[in-house]
Amino acid sequence: MHNDELLRLRNLGKTSTQWLHATGIHNLEELRRRGPVGCYCAVRARGFRASKALLFAIAGALQDVHWNQLDPAYKAQLLDQLRKEEKP
Repeated sequence: MHNDELLRLRNLGKTSTQWLHATGIHNLEELRRRGPVGCYCAVRARGFRASKALLFAIAGALQDVHWNQLDPAYKAQLLDQLRKEEKP
């Protein structure tokens, strides 16, 4: 675990990293490929009770900023994309 690429990213702690691993996301390249919404949806689909904070944490990790520093317009865009993904 000490050599875990995801765990070294900003915003991602032990639990969120374990959740991502459980969905098959093991590195930064896969995180980028799936994007914040795709990763968040994968975690939720796996049955983990992740809050929207995980969505923003992943987005912040990809930009190397604390999730609280994400642009509010970008956060709104992520939430809009998530709403579209969650529709049956």
